[in-house]
Amino acid sequence: MIQLNQLARTSALALAAASLWPSAAMAQDAPPAAPEGQAPAEAGPPAAADGAVAAAPGSDDIVVTGLRRSLQTAQALKRDSDQIVDAVVAEDIGKLPDNNASEALARITGVQVNRSSDEAGGVQVRGLPNLTTTYNGREMFTAELRNVALQDFPAGALAGLEVYKTTSADLIEGGIAGLINVRSRRPFDFDGFQIAGAVRGTYGDQARKYDPNFNVLVTDRWDTAIGELGALVNVSYTQLHYLTSSRYINGNIVSPGANQPVDGPRDFVLPESAGVYYDRGKRWRPSVNGTIQWRPAPNLEFYVDGLFQGARTDVANDFAGFDLVNNNPALSNIVRNAAEPGTLESVTVTPDFANGRGIDFSRSTRAGRTNAYQGAIGGSWKTGRATLTTDFAYTDSKAEYTDYNVDFAPATAQSANLVFDIGGQDGGAQFGLPGFAANDPNSYILRGIYDRRSLATGKGIQWRVDLKLDTELPVITQLDVGFRLTDRDARLQSGGRYATLRPLGLRLSDIPGGDTGTPIDRGFRGGQAPGLSQWYAPTRAGIVDNIEALRDLARSGLDQIGTANAQAERALWNSDIPAYVQNERLDALEKSYAFYGQFHYGFDVGGVPVDGVVGARIVNTKAQLTGNALVGGELQTTTSRQNYVDVLPSASFRAKFTDQLQLRLSATETRTRPEYNQLNPAVTIGSPGVTPITGNSGNINLQPILSTNYDASLEWYFSKTGSLTGAIFRRDVQGFITNLNSQVDLGYPTLVTVNRPENGGKGRLQGAEVAFQTFFDFLPGVLSGFGTQLNATYIDASQALPIALGEAGQDSDIPGVSKWSYNAVGIYEKGPVSARLAYNWRSRVTNFFATDNAGQLIGAEFNRPIERLDFSLSVAAIEAVTLTFDVSNITGSPYRALRAVPGLANASYPRDVRYESRVFALGARFRF
Repeated sequence: MIQLNQLARTSALALAAASLWPSAAMAQDAPPAAPEGQAPAEAGPPAAADGAVAAAPGSDDIVVTGLRRSLQTAQALKRDSDQIVDAVVAEDIGKLPDNNASEALARITGVQVNRSSDEAGGVQVRGLPNLTTTYNGREMFTAELRNVALQDFPAGALAGLEVYKTTSADLIEGGIAGLINVRSRRPFDFDGFQIAGAVRGTYGDQARKYDPNFNVLVTDRWDTAIGELGALVNVSYTQLHYLTSSRYINGNIVSPGANQPVDGPRDFVLPESAGVYYDRGKRWRPSVNGTIQWRPAPNLEFYVDGLFQGARTDVANDFAGFDLVNNNPALSNIVRNAAEPGTLESVTVTPDFANGRGIDFSRSTRAGRTNAYQGAIGGSWKTGRATLTTDFAYTDSKAEYTDYNVDFAPATAQSANLVFDIGGQDGGAQFGLPGFAANDPNSYILRGIYDRRSLATGKGIQWRVDLKLDTELPVITQLDVGFRLTDRDARLQSGGRYATLRPLGLRLSDIPGGDTGTPIDRGFRGGQAPGLSQWYAPTRAGIVDNIEALRDLARSGLDQIGTANAQAERALWNSDIPAYVQNERLDALEKSYAFYGQFHYGFDVGGVPVDGVVGARIVNTKAQLTGNALVGGELQTTTSRQNYVDVLPSASFRAKFTDQLQLRLSATETRTRPEYNQLNPAVTIGSPGVTPITGNSGNINLQPILSTNYDASLEWYFSKTGSLTGAIFRRDVQGFITNLNSQVDLGYPTLVTVNRPENGGKGRLQGAEVAFQTFFDFLPGVLSGFGTQLNATYIDASQALPIALGEAGQDSDIPGVSKWSYNAVGIYEKGPVSARLAYNWRSRVTNFFATDNAGQLIGAEFNRPIERLDFSLSVAAIEAVTLTFDVSNITGSPYRALRAVPGLANASYPRDVRYESRVFALGARFRF
C-alpha cells in the first residue's frame, strides 16, 4: 500500500474501484477470480480525487484510486487471467483523449486501428481484423455484419475493454485474431445511490463546428424482503462534425490510350484519373444501457440487461476530378520524372468537351440510420462446489441508407494543369483550372442525379449454459462444461438509379435546390491546399429538401432527351423511390451449436506452481444463403446450404516462478466465418452507361479462415501499477480472403469486370510484443506523480495469394498489417491534476492488391508510416466536479498512400494524401 502524504480532495468522476469488475452474474464470461491461495485484486473504497489515495473503511491502510487504481485493476486482470489478455478500464478510457471504444483500444499492446472520417474505426489485433466482439460476454453485431462496430460504443458508457489474444474453450468462437469484450457497469458494482456523468464540447479545426457530448449514469441498490435489488441506467450521446480533405489519383496506372492525343512520345504510364475529395458530415450516436440485478440469496443472482445503440450520419461529401486516359483527353505540356523513368511529374489535360466529357463535380448527401437493440436475461447459482450460470439474449439491428447525389460539370470547355507530387515528398496530386470561375454557380451545368437506398437487417437469439465444478483431485482443480446455441438471420437489399441529364444543358443554379449553394469550405490546413480547393455546390439541405422535385426533373429530363440510353434509365424512375433490385438481395439463415469441455489443472514442479487450462470446443454450423445474380442477362436465384463442424482445441500453461514473475504458453485453433456480404452471389452493377462496365459481388463458395496459434508470454509484475511483459506469437492461417477482378457475362454488350472475394492459400503471422508501465514513485515531491506506458509490436506476415492472382503459392504481404507499431504514453497524476500525452506510430501498410480488368495482379497500394499524438488533462476543481481538456491529432500529420507502378521497379505515384481534423474538447465530469 502507498502511504498517505496528505488527504486529497474527493473527485466526482473517479469511479469506485469495485465498478471496474463485473458482477458474479457474469462469471461465465468474466475474467476468472484469483487462483486459490492468492488474494484477489482489492475492491477498494469509494473513489477519491483523481490521482489521490483514500482510507479504506475499517483499515489503517491506504488504497490507491483514480488513474493509478485503473491501471492497477487492468494489470491484475492481465496477471490473473487464464488467457493472454490486455485491458483498459473505465478510468483509462476517461483519462485518455478518446471518444469511443476503438480509439481507446489503439493504446493496447498489439492493437492497431484504421482511421477515417476523423475517428478510429476498424480494429486489428496482432495484424488481423478477424475478431469476435462481445458485449458483457455475449455476442453483439450490427445489421448484416458478424461483429459490432466498436466505434459505436461511446467511451463514457463503458466500464472496460478486454482484448483476449488467446482463447479457451469457454470463450465464444469466431475470431482468428481474438476476442474483444466490451463491459458495461452494473448496479451491484456500486455501494448505493450514485449519479455521475460528463458534459463536453468538441471542435474540429477543419469542420469548424462545435458539438455537444454527454453521458449520465444513475444507479442504486436496496435491501428488501425478497433480497437485494439494484438498478442502473446509463444514457450517452456523442456528436461530431467531421471533415477529412484529400488529394488523390485513381489506383489504375496505365499507358495512354491508343486513340488518345499525346504531345510527344507515349512511353510512360499515368493514373486513369485525379481529383480532390472532401469527406464531410455530421455523425451522432445515442446510446442507452440499463441493468436490473436481484440477489434473493447470497448464492443466487438474476439479472436483466438492455442495450440500445444508435449510429446516425448525415454526409455532405464533395468531389472534383477528371479523366486522364478514359474518353481520350489530350495530353500536353508533359514533364517527365527523371528520378523514376516512365512516370510523369506534371501534365496538362484537355478533355473532349464537345462529346460531353470533361471535368466532373459531385455533391453527395448520404444519410445513414442504424439502430441496434439487445435484451438479455440470466443468472448464476452456486451450490457446494458447483456454479451454474445461464444467459439468454435477443439482438435486433437495422441499418438504412439513402444516397442523393447531384453531379455537375463546367458549362464551358476547360483544361486542367496537374502536378502528380506537389513538393516532391509524397505530397500528392494537385490540379487547377486556369481562368475558371469555380465559385460562380453560373459556371456549371447539371450532369446527372443519383438516387439510391439500401436496407440491412440482422436478428438473432443466443443461449448459453455453463457449469463449473471445483474438484478435490490432486491435479485437476476444476471442470467446466457448457453449450451455446445461436439462431441468426441477416438480410440485405438495395436499389438505385441514375439519370444522365447533361444533354439538357441546365444551369446548376436553375435546378431545384441549386440556388441554395455556396462555395464549399476549404478543408486543407495551412499551405497544403491544392490549386482547386474551393468551388460552388448546392447545400445538403437544398438537395435533401428538394429530392421529390429532383426526381420529377429526372423523369421529365429523360423523357425530353429520348435516346435509347435515356429510355433505359427512365424505366427505373417510374416508382416514387428506388425499387429494391433483385440482384442486389441477400437472405442468410445460420444456426450454430457449440459444446465445450475443459479442465483446470495445478501442481508444483520443484517448488514452482504450475497451472493452466486444457479443453476443446466443438461447433456445428448450419447455413443457408440465397442471392440473385444476373447470368446472361437473366435473373437466377442461387441458394447455398452449408453444414460443417469445427473442433477447436486449446491448451494453456503457466509457471509462477515467483509472486512477481510468471511464464505463459498457449496453443489453440480458431476460425472465422466469412461475412455474409462476402458470401452474397448477387452482383451490384456500377453505372451501366460507363465503359468499362464494372460490378461487385460476393462468393457463395467461400470457406472459413482457419488458424493454428502458438503464444508464449513472460510477465514481471514488480509493483501494483508496474510491469514489464514480453510475448512471442505465431499464427498459421489457411484461406485468407482477397478481392480480385473477374470477367463475367451478365448480358451487356461487353463483359462486366466483377470484383469479388476469393480464398487464398496458406499464410503466416509471427512476431513479438513488449510492454512496460510504471509510476516513478521513488522521485521526490511533485515528480513522484510522473509515470509512463510503453509498448511495441513487431509482426512478420505473408500469405499465398489466390491462384487467379498469380502463380500458385506466390507469397505476398497481408493487407492491413504493419511490421512495427508502438505507443509511448507519458502520465502525470498528483493530487487534483491528471494528464496524459499519448503518441502512437505504425509502419508502412499494404492496403490491398490491385488487379486489372482481366483479373491479373498489377501492383499494390501501400501507405507511409502513420503517427498520432493526443493529450488529455483533468483537474479536480471542487469536491464533485473535475474539469477536462483534450486534444487529439496534435501533429496533424497527413495520411499518405502510394501506388506502385506495374512493371517499373521502385516507381510509384502518390495515391492519396489525406488530412484529418485536430479535435479539441473542453468539459466537466461530475459524481454525486
